Amino acid sequence: MRAKEIRERSDQELADLESRLTRDLFQLRFRNFTNRLDDTSQLGKLRRDLARVKTVRRQRALGAPAAGKKEP
Repeated sequence: MRAKEIRERSDQELADLESRLTRDLFQLRFRNFTNRLDDTSQLGKLRRDLARVKTVRRQRALGAPAAGKKEP
C-alpha cells in the first residue's frame, strides 16, 4: 500500500485499517511460528504498511503537513 493511498483515507478508515493490519500481523506471526507461512516477506510488508498508517495518523493528530507536499 502506498503512502499516497493511505493519506487519501479518512480518519475512521485509517483506524479500521490499523486494527485490521495489527490483527493480520498477529495471524502471520502465528503462522510463521507454526511453519505454515510460505512467503515470509509478507511479515515485513505488513509491518511497513502498519507503520505508514500509524505515521499518517500521528501527523494528522499533530497537525503536521503531509511529507512531500510543498507549501507556496
